[in-house]
Amino acid sequence: MRAMVLHIPGQPLQCEERPIPSPGPQQLLIKVLACGVCRTDLHLVDGELPQAQLPRVPGHEIVGQVTAVGSEVEPGWVGRRVGVPWLGWTCGECAFCRSGRENLCDQARFTGCHLDGGYAEYTVADARYCLPLPDALSATQAAPLLCAGLIGFRALQMAGNARHLGLYGFGAAAHLAIQVAVGRGQQVYAFTRPDDHVGQDYARSLGATWAGPSDEAPPHALDASLIFAPVGSLVPLALSVTVKGGCVICAGIHMSDIPAFPYRLLWGERSLRSVANLTREDGTAFFAQVQHTPVHCDVTCFALDEANQALARLRDGRCKGAIVLTP
Repeated sequence: MRAMVLHIPGQPLQCEERPIPSPGPQQLLIKVLACGVCRTDLHLVDGELPQAQLPRVPGHEIVGQVTAVGSEVEPGWVGRRVGVPWLGWTCGECAFCRSGRENLCDQARFTGCHLDGGYAEYTVADARYCLPLPDALSATQAAPLLCAGLIGFRALQMAGNARHLGLYGFGAAAHLAIQVAVGRGQQVYAFTRPDDHVGQDYARSLGATWAGPSDEAPPHALDASLIFAPVGSLVPLALSVTVKGGCVICAGIHMSDIPAFPYRLLWGERSLRSVANLTREDGTAFFAQVQHTPVHCDVTCFALDEANQALARLRDGRCKGAIVLTP
């Protein structure tokens, strides 16, 4: 099979011929149908995830068809279509796992970071961490939901019943989160790079009440904000337009340093939180939500051997919606 492999951070992925992997006792062998290109992949390639184990096949928004199973897996999995998300394995025994917070497990292993991912024609994954997918979703439509959709959903859950919701960074996650939020009746305010008028128009087309540059105050104070852009300087900006008792949620795995800011921005029982990974329960709840509040992914497709070009497209910040590799 062909696989795109990262050997050295900061260097392009290498296209390699590898043997098709054999599934371990609790694993599925999966023929990859589509794999989303996530900003986390970009952080991996750029060397911003020191926990990564190299060499590594990136990709954690995988949609594929099961072609074989390990010795401890029910044979009924064969032929099924599944999704493989970021969370690839947890210990199941620590206090976090036993309290429903497996996303915080210190021993957790992540797809495309510790485990080979979906920038390949085949991959293996632990059957217990694979998600069944709605039949109505095509492979390319489903792939971005496995991280951009799930992380956006978890962040929305943290925001609670915020009436006025800010979204900072209008990429793959935000373009999905806004559809769920608007479907719930929330007023959404989208913040983009100052010169990104195309992104602002795009946000309005998806139902944003207002869209403008990130350094501009919205026309209404916010009850909560989700920050998807990996830019620490957005935190004090978001706090400055948040009502007392409101919250700002950082929804990425990596962010540049947050600059010092006056305590008055946090005072008034405002809170600052982060989203860390996801749980299998998030996946079940999110795909149940999608059945009632359909979301549409705007997708730009690249071939597997164009993964470096896809990452470059993501890096320039001008991609509308999500990017997906199609082996």
